[in-house]
Amino acid sequence: MSPRAAWRLESLGFKKVYDYVAGKSDWIAAGLPVEGKAAAVPRAIDAVTRDVPTCGPFDRIGDVSDQVEAAREDVCIVTNDEGIVFGRLRRRALSRDRGKAVHEVMESGPTTTRADDELQGLVERLHGAGVRSILITTPEGRELRPVSIIGSTWGGMPGRQAVTWDRAHHGATNSVHRHGQRHQMSAPVS
Repeated sequence: MSPRAAWRLESLGFKKVYDYVAGKSDWIAAGLPVEGKAAAVPRAIDAVTRDVPTCGPFDRIGDVSDQVEAAREDVCIVTNDEGIVFGRLRRRALSRDRGKAVHEVMESGPTTTRADDELQGLVERLHGAGVRSILITTPEGRELRPVSIIGSTWGGMPGRQAVTWDRAHHGATNSVHRHGQRHQMSAPVS
């Protein structure tokens, strides 16, 4: 809200009025709730399907490997104590020297997207690049809690939408169910 609007609300007797300096775009990109027209647009945050393990850059590969195996995942997201994403460890890195530190074998700077990225465009980009998943972070590079990966095959979660691919057609059609509404999105299939 603009400072002018905040002052106006205070003049009308509202006691708890805040001016969110970073603005509406930052709010939405951080995955915070929205109302109105913006709420009707399916976004990346709406397609979150799973939580993935996290680890620190100085953790030992052996410990992280055990954690990832217990979670039945094939990736671990490397973050610092503030939740800033540093890298990613894939399964092949987890099978290397178990005594090494994570930062020695991690992939630095994994590709991320923001929670407000429009889902249809994101699906098309992922599919076009042959990528099945992407990490969602805040504008500051912090993992969204929980760490989230979305992919080209999505299942529903409580409070989230379900996206399914229909490969029987010449294009992939996504049926996106969100808050009782159904949206259709298409992306080419190679």
